[in-house]
Parts: sequence; structure tokens; C-alpha cells
Amino acid sequence: MFGLDYFSIPLLFKTFFSHWRRTYVPYGRGFSPSRYFQTFVFNLFSRLVGAVLRTFFIIAGVLVEAGIFFAGLVIFLVWLLLPVLLIIIFIFSLRLIFT
Repeated sequence: MFGLDYFSIPLLFKTFFSHWRRTYVPYGRGFSPSRYFQTFVFNLFSRLVGAVLRTFFIIAGVLVEAGIFFAGLVIFLVWLLLPVLLIIIFIFSLRLIFT
């Protein structure tokens, strides 16, 4: 399954609420309410951005995987019908030659 390996959908589900690109601010030492709140908001925003983008990548991966599946199904069915098409072409060519 090409799409699952390329988009790494299982890994995206495992790290769904992780920080985007590991971008976060450490809380540091001491307690300052304003710095604590600012750090909390930035880290929360980073996790939300990560979840939104991972959702987009999961949807894109599933769509690509479905496209690969249906394209493979069409190619397989055409491959199965090629002998029948060869016989039909042979019959029509004989009609053209002898009519």
C-alpha cells in the first residue's frame, strides 16, 4: 500500500496532538502568571495547528490511497479484457478482408 507508507497515516494518528514541527516554548523556571499564560497559549496554538495540518494530510492520504486502489482496479479489469479485445479485433479484421 503505497499511500499509507508515503503519507505515514498510522504515524499521523499516533502524533495527532503533538506540536507542529516540534515548535514549543518551555515553561522555564519560576512562576510568572503572564509568562505562563503566554507559553500555554503558544503551545496550545502549536498543537492545534499540528492537529489541523495532520487532519489535512490524513484526508489527502486516504484520498490518494483510494485513487491508487481504483486506478489499479481499472488497470486490472482492462488487463483481463485484453484477450477478448484481441479476439474482437481479429474477427473485425477478417470481416474487412473478406467482405
